[in-house]
Amino acid sequence: MTAVTVSPKFQVVIPKEVRDSMGIVSGQKIQILTYRNRIELIPIKPMKKMRGFLKGIDTNVSRENDRV
Repeated sequence: MTAVTVSPKFQVVIPKEVRDSMGIVSGQKIQILTYRNRIELIPIKPMKKMRGFLKGIDTNVSRENDRV
């Protein structure tokens, strides 16, 4: 667990080891979620990186005969 300090402008610096492990780059968007007494930062991945993440998923849709 790494602690960071909030600047007078309410900015924080994400430590290098966290940036590297999460693949965060300068200018990347990050979603901020608040839950009870904590803040979560979630990196937003570009759509190009999402390509193929559902590979192998079963796309068959079963329906009852009276619904066809």
